[in-house]
Amino acid sequence: MSTSSTDRWAALDFGPPAPDVEETEPPVLLDYLSDGRVARITLNRPHADNAITTEMGALLTEVVEEIAVRTAVRVVVMTGAGDRAFSVGSDLRQRKAMTKEDWLRQRQAFDRTLYTVRQLRKPIFTAVNGIAYGGGCELAQSTDFIIASTTATFGQPEAMLGLAAGGGSPALLPRLLPRGKALQMLMTGDPVPATELYRLGMVNELHEPDELMAAALQIADKIAGNSPTAVQAVKRAVHLGEGQPIEQAIAIMMDAHWRSAVHADRVEGIGAFNDGRDPTFADADF
Repeated sequence: MSTSSTDRWAALDFGPPAPDVEETEPPVLLDYLSDGRVARITLNRPHADNAITTEMGALLTEVVEEIAVRTAVRVVVMTGAGDRAFSVGSDLRQRKAMTKEDWLRQRQAFDRTLYTVRQLRKPIFTAVNGIAYGGGCELAQSTDFIIASTTATFGQPEAMLGLAAGGGSPALLPRLLPRGKALQMLMTGDPVPATELYRLGMVNELHEPDELMAAALQIADKIAGNSPTAVQAVKRAVHLGEGQPIEQAIAIMMDAHWRSAVHADRVEGIGAFNDGRDPTFADADF
């Protein structure tokens, strides 16, 4: 086996996490803002570019499940600690020593994490503050939308490592990007700057790194000020209607619309508009 140096990995701008680094904080942080209406999830292994271990993935699942049952939470923002990375995906140092059984166990755990994010009824979006590669890129794709810093980069380098991407990108990327661009990302593994993905529509907004979180919280507060029942209903209508024949999608939409029309939030919202005041919407029932 050759041990000669290579520039194959240079474009990715990261390497395996340093061994034996003592981690004194939880790998996933959760805090509540705006009187508990906004939940912020922070991937918190900045020394490892927020690479996701088996244990970190399990904790992220627990955090999202906790948010799911807190009716006061109206919107979720996910980001990464530090200024280098959102997440580079799975921790490849941990994976180096895995047995087949360890690998399959981790894959099942990560599948549960991504499924839990995708199935969250509350709106959840990602503020990508740097590198988002592999499972980190797929985690961002699994949320409702993405905003990013001007220095962020996205990539699916799994094929470079001998893997077919398995965290959702073969299904999700062609829905977010032109099919050819999605395939190029998956086949080459080359990183793509956020500026390019903004142009193509995968990234909604670009902000300077030191302004990203303020912008994210401004969006979150705007969503949190709307009817949480209506916001959840329209999210569900979009998800269930996507890919359906148009009349089926409209039928799904109308079901959500009629439910909102007889909800107390409709009375409150229209009343507030006519009174020239801010509405006071109740928390969603679930």
